[in-house]
Amino acid sequence: MSDDDSPEAIQEPRLWSDGRWTARVIKNEDDDGWAVAMLLRGQDEPALVGPWTMGRDKKNPKPLDTAAFNTLVKTASEVLRRHEQQLHAQLNKNVSVTLQGQRIKVLLAIRPDEEGATASLSAENEFGEELARVPVSPAFKLNAGSAQAWIESGFERPR
Repeated sequence: MSDDDSPEAIQEPRLWSDGRWTARVIKNEDDDGWAVAMLLRGQDEPALVGPWTMGRDKKNPKPLDTAAFNTLVKTASEVLRRHEQQLHAQLNKNVSVTLQGQRIKVLLAIRPDEEGATASLSAENEFGEELARVPVSPAFKLNAGSAQAWIESGFERPR
């Protein structure tokens, strides 16, 4: 990507941007201090809002600089990564059961959608080969008992 394609970098005392991330020092509404908000381009809400250091005059905020901005980017990126991992864990569950000497992994995958989430239940053998897949309610509770019952039913769609 050439420089012409990327947004212009901003390096001001209270506003710093590399075109992807923007750090904005703001007045902390809860007290007399300052806060910094980290916004990822294309997002409406900040990925991170945290306290910001006072300057030497104890009234105004410390100006942003390269080192502070890089630390803020790293921290905000980590917050987003953890959020994505947590969401993935909430939407994708699995349990393994052994039935008649065969180890079967049962997976529940929920796909969020503005018009209503959908979900599927699938089973894999010990080699990762899919044995069955059926649609289920996103409210389906996957645990060892429900997985075993589904397998024993011949993989019929749970009610």
